[in-house]
Amino acid sequence: MSVRLRLKRTGRHNRPFYRIGAFHHTTRRDGKPVEDLGWYDPVTKDDGRRFDLNLERAEYWLGQGAQPSETVRSLIKRSRKSAASE
Repeated sequence: MSVRLRLKRTGRHNRPFYRIGAFHHTTRRDGKPVEDLGWYDPVTKDDGRRFDLNLERAEYWLGQGAQPSETVRSLIKRSRKSAASE
């Protein structure tokens, strides 16, 4: 089973909100994920509340061979950096 870590768009017009999830590679963009991993809000001004990611579960899926999208890869990198600084 080929799994991808990617975004699922929700929200409204001109106000996107994304769910981060593990999806089967054939699932459509807004389809049902295998597992929800967090959320991403690109519009908010508060950097502390821009995204929330369950890094432990994301690491698990990466260990199982999941391929992250470019955006999810950058969010994982930022999450690792903030976890290391704490």
